[in-house]
Amino acid sequence: MTKLSVNINKIATIRNSRGGNMPNVLKAAVDVQQFGAEGVTVHPRPDERHIRYQDVNDIRPIITTEFNIEGYPSKEFIDLVLSVRPHQVTLVPDPPEALTSNAGWDTINNMGFLQDVIGQFSEAGVRTSIFIDTDLENISNAVKTNTDRIEFYTEPYATNYRKDKEAAIAPFVEAANLANKIGLKINAGHDLSLENLKYFNEKIPFLKEVSIGHALICDALYYGLERTIHMYKELLVK
Repeated sequence: MTKLSVNINKIATIRNSRGGNMPNVLKAAVDVQQFGAEGVTVHPRPDERHIRYQDVNDIRPIITTEFNIEGYPSKEFIDLVLSVRPHQVTLVPDPPEALTSNAGWDTINNMGFLQDVIGQFSEAGVRTSIFIDTDLENISNAVKTNTDRIEFYTEPYATNYRKDKEAAIAPFVEAANLANKIGLKINAGHDLSLENLKYFNEKIPFLKEVSIGHALICDALYYGLERTIHMYKELLVK
């Protein structure tokens, strides 16, 4: 089945809104693993408005599954990843002021930069993935960056799913076929939910992993975290 990595940023957002340590982010990291998720994802930003850099250091020792750190590869971020040594780092081209990730990499104009950063992580033994859209030229060039994986930016799919799910998935199928053909493994994330995840997973047979945070944490408010994780995992069976 496709692996589920739970992004716990929103739990940190709630904690930070009141100060203190409630809800406990470290306990959340432990819980999502115990409840069946195959990974934990965090996305520290420079302003630390949700996950803090110290959280990343504190979480690393309690990971028993897979630890995925997302973010823009600034010097501070690169230093953090090289120090923590997660199982995977996902590079996202979002500027510090971005509310959330909203685009994939332009692998043509950023080729040299990505090759340099990915080279540092590969040398440290960290698997790399780069956030990308369905532009076929960007995917063709992604393999030249020496990344291990790509992560599809799936917001366009989620937005158009209710209008026409076949049209919404079509560019992702084409892009996934190309990625698989040239040897890139495929992850996906952004706005995947209980509503649209099953169809995406069925149509992208090469999908290795999804990283889901916002929708999953929202659902957990109603169903509870353990039940919600089980509900998402049921949709990821091939």
